[in-house]
Amino acid sequence: MDIKSFTVAGIKELLEQESSPSRELLEAMAADSRHGVQVLYKRCLADRQSEITRAKRFAEMRDFEQSLKKPSHRLVAGIDEAGRGPLAGPVVAAAVILSGGFMFSGLDDSKKLSPAKRQELDAQIKDSAPAWAVGMATVEEIEIHNIHHASLLAMTRALNGLRLRPDLVLIDGRFKLPGLETEQRAVIGGDGLCPSIAAASVVAKVARDQLMDVLHLLYPEYGFDRHRGYGTPFHLTAIELHGPCPVHRRGFLPVKEMIK
Repeated sequence: MDIKSFTVAGIKELLEQESSPSRELLEAMAADSRHGVQVLYKRCLADRQSEITRAKRFAEMRDFEQSLKKPSHRLVAGIDEAGRGPLAGPVVAAAVILSGGFMFSGLDDSKKLSPAKRQELDAQIKDSAPAWAVGMATVEEIEIHNIHHASLLAMTRALNGLRLRPDLVLIDGRFKLPGLETEQRAVIGGDGLCPSIAAASVVAKVARDQLMDVLHLLYPEYGFDRHRGYGTPFHLTAIELHGPCPVHRRGFLPVKEMIK
């Protein structure tokens, strides 16, 4: 492939049009002595290596989840929550059943992903997953039951919202869901080990962020769209200035201390 007549900008545009550069194009770029072309070439190699690494990690996650299944387990639901630690807002959980041939590039624990990547994966999961659902426990329920039991409540609601009944439920963390007849396993660090739990972590995180954006419109002085309710210096200063609002968790320190 002859790219000598292309400008560096033209080669960059050509790369942007292709989802993955062809072998011929890469070989032509490698042989091109122009500095700008070499920068693009090295970037392509780095991107390709990153994709190989992501694919390898995803395969390892699929193998690990497969090892948790029995032959009778046809549908597996992964469950995770978002929002245990913040000082404000609900705790949100998601349950996701993935199809057998699923493939999501870059799927991982939602905390390791950028907001843009989470949005991208959230749309892909919802478009292709046979079933997914979101459950929530309110601030009032957190104060009544404590955050641990409220998280389990949100997870149970997410599971009950699935349109399909799983044969196995995989839950991120150390605790199982109380009163569940379906076989279940708690997986410590499951959002980084099992694709179905990782998918649930993404859906839960995106859903909670969207809820906090709504709460920001109601209580803009607290900046919920910036910190999602976590105890950042900006958030703590806002609570000192304005006092807690109805969606603050009054049993959580330092909100509790500020009330006193």
